[in-house]
Amino acid sequence: MQMTLLKDCSFLTIHRVQRTLFICSSKCRRAKHLAQRGNLTIHKEHTIATNILNYKTNNRRMKKKSLMNIVNPKHIKQLTNAHSIFALINEKYGTPPNWTRPQGFISLSKIILEQQVSLASANAHFLKLNSYLDDFTPYNMLKLTDEEMRNCQISRQKTKYLRALSTAIISGAIDLEQLPKLNETEIRKQLTSIKGIGDWTADVYLMFCIQSKDIFPIGDIAVVNTIKELSDAKTKEEILLLAEKWKPIRSLAVYFLWHYYLNNRNRTLE
Repeated sequence: MQMTLLKDCSFLTIHRVQRTLFICSSKCRRAKHLAQRGNLTIHKEHTIATNILNYKTNNRRMKKKSLMNIVNPKHIKQLTNAHSIFALINEKYGTPPNWTRPQGFISLSKIILEQQVSLASANAHFLKLNSYLDDFTPYNMLKLTDEEMRNCQISRQKTKYLRALSTAIISGAIDLEQLPKLNETEIRKQLTSIKGIGDWTADVYLMFCIQSKDIFPIGDIAVVNTIKELSDAKTKEEILLLAEKWKPIRSLAVYFLWHYYLNNRNRTLE
């Protein structure tokens, strides 16, 4: 075997073996490698250096992935240090979960069912609806009769909304899988073009399913009531003005407010 040791560098290139490895070492002046049956015996210092390099690379990837979440250490510190309302919630209940749901038809249907009802009721209706469907798809949704919808305790109004969403997907008027590639304004425009999907439904989908960082659902009763409880803001205008101070991470602020609301009432978010 021929080995080439590159001068003043810690990279060794080994030729004519079944595997080609680039091995990094900052201290080793020369290395000995034995090629037996296609395997290499690597000097201890090289293994340590490679492990350190891999650890640093993985650590950077984990930090980058964490920042993609609404709830992440950097933004939690930023929000709680700057605004006492969130420091109070954090001290009392800790940080909120990073609530997420899969993108797509099922999650959006469930958010529609959650409009203006309790979470428990919406979840019960969703489970009944799911039991009627062999597969939770737009095609199968359109096959359900009015009577079957009533048996699932789905109101006439929400039946229309679910059918409108199903029709929009089947016709190609909206492609939920493509939404993450669009900006927030375009996503909201496409979602709210469907009958029954307003700003609140679009806001929740943006946060839960796409993890958009700067959403504030002024139509959410839990958020509004919690702000009224913990601050001097009472009117819609005052609440919106207060929320402006939480930019550009208002979604995290909303998660904290939901966290407080649910814990105060011993409830959970399905």
